[in-house]
Amino acid sequence: HHKGKNTFTHPSPAKLANVNELELELLRRVQPIGLKPYRLLLQFTAFSNFPFSVTRGKNFPLNFFSLGENMASKREREASDRVEDEGVDNESKRQRLDEDSSPSPPPVSIANPLSGLANNYADIDEEEDYVRRERGSINERRNDGSQHNGHKKYGEADDSDEEDDSHEQFSGRNRQVEVRKDCPYLDTVNRQVLDFDFEKFCSVSLSNLNVYACLVCGKYYQGRGKKSHAYTHSLEAGHHVYINLRTEKVYCLPDGYEINDPSLDDIRNVLNPRFAAKEVEQLDKNKQWSRALDGSSYLPGMVGLNNIKETDFVNVTIQSLMRVTPLRNFFLIPENYQHCKSPLVHRFGELTRKIWHTRNFKGQVSPHEFLQAVMKASKKRFRIGAQSDPVEFMSWLLNTLHADLKTSKKNTSIIYECFQGELEVVKEIPNKVISDKKENNAEKLSDGVNERYAFVKETSKMPFLMLGLDLPPPPLFKDVMEKNIIPQVPLFNILKKFDGETVTEVVRPHIARMQYRVTRLPKYMILHMRRFTKNNFFVEKNPTLVNFPVKNLELKDYIPLPTPKENEKLRTKYDLIANVVHDGKPGEGFYRVFVQRKSEELWYEMQDLHVSETLPHLVALSETYMQIYEQQQ
Repeated sequence: HHKGKNTFTHPSPAKLANVNELELELLRRVQPIGLKPYRLLLQFTAFSNFPFSVTRGKNFPLNFFSLGENMASKREREASDRVEDEGVDNESKRQRLDEDSSPSPPPVSIANPLSGLANNYADIDEEEDYVRRERGSINERRNDGSQHNGHKKYGEADDSDEEDDSHEQFSGRNRQVEVRKDCPYLDTVNRQVLDFDFEKFCSVSLSNLNVYACLVCGKYYQGRGKKSHAYTHSLEAGHHVYINLRTEKVYCLPDGYEINDPSLDDIRNVLNPRFAAKEVEQLDKNKQWSRALDGSSYLPGMVGLNNIKETDFVNVTIQSLMRVTPLRNFFLIPENYQHCKSPLVHRFGELTRKIWHTRNFKGQVSPHEFLQAVMKASKKRFRIGAQSDPVEFMSWLLNTLHADLKTSKKNTSIIYECFQGELEVVKEIPNKVISDKKENNAEKLSDGVNERYAFVKETSKMPFLMLGLDLPPPPLFKDVMEKNIIPQVPLFNILKKFDGETVTEVVRPHIARMQYRVTRLPKYMILHMRRFTKNNFFVEKNPTLVNFPVKNLELKDYIPLPTPKENEKLRTKYDLIANVVHDGKPGEGFYRVFVQRKSEELWYEMQDLHVSETLPHLVALSETYMQIYEQQQ
């Protein structure tokens, strides 16, 4: 190529005379490494002094296409050329001298530029087979002593998902990538604009395969080959440092080398936070505040969650579950659920690690990726832009996580270990009995018989993840000041529903009388007050306030519990760790949550991005909707 133009310059006849010798030398050097004919052309022009250029798709002299022939045929032809008489050689030399002296040398005749390739198909196939065998032996020697699991060794070769690079002519999937410790563009990295909370999609092609983040502007682009969007962005904008969002490798584009610099470890930790086992154990003892890049301070585990659009029901649920220590510790270490293929489980784990990370670039977290996984898993039952019930979302989330985490050998999970309890349910179903006699002045039926009911009892045991408590109905009349009366009820009164004696009338799925008794208490007990009732016209909200203790909720005084087994202590005291509150009218209000920080035993009020410290006695003065109690150990 000369100045970007496709031009072809014929070599002089004097130069062409030495082609056979150069071909033999070239084949002797490059044939063992398995280069294809078009690569031979490139190598030939690279270390020869011929004044011509090779352009793919143009006409080539037959001498250059014959470079693809195997070494055996070349040697036989050379041996036959040597036995020719010297007169013919002298005549050819004389002709070359005449051609050199002429002002306009005749063009080299080209009979058919593709005939050489047609004759070399068999040789090319043999060459490819040879290359495969050589690569196989090399890989066996390279991977000797290691297990072959179908994946490349980390850091040996280029990424296998570099789809853009496969279209290039002279680059392969298994080529080695240069690794440098120094890069002149590291000072252009702008950590202020980096945000890894959103979905990993290319901002141009909207593809989620092989996505890189520009560390200068923070945008996502696909690939890093010469035809990729990241490569184009590096040339147009002059941004040269990119990180692969999956492998966490950093590259310099358009140069293409990998950057191995310890100063980029903080970016990798923000992209994918990591926790050691010792760090997880010390989380509840850490009282130190962290500082973001903008200078703001935040508490790890108490960061605000961005409300994308009417997603406060998700935020309060996540903040409540972050207080459950075994659940948090489980999801802080990805090795605990690496066998799981559910995107919801992995997105929940990423969100947990980001909330508790101590070196975030900003003091807030956006649950965008988690919400996308929720929308897909729930088939848009819970979606962005539509307000939903946090109790329904909590129930769906816990059951879905359990179904994804359990294995065929072990029908349990961290969800059941934390929240599952057991109830004994006694159901009394009315059974119609027809009698010919009148009893208790019963009215006579048209057919001359009487009708009475007998109840059939059914006893069963049922596991539960949360307990629903019924609130007393609000008064119909106002007080003397023409104001609505807001009743109050102690938590112990509504807990009598589970004492095994109180009868609860139900009409769905059929009319029955129910009696509940708790037979096994969970480590973490979730209570929700049925504050909203739906009828055929609208949704009503019960404003009754529930008085509950923040500490030392003793259940054995109000609920008959089974006797514990030998060498087992019955734990019946609970402490409140999270309290979800609804403010406003039904369908129009918003949710907030009160959570406890165990390291200081302080209470914080959290509403989306707003996080503030509050007093413990203010927690009980709100319209509580859902609570999480922790069993005292």
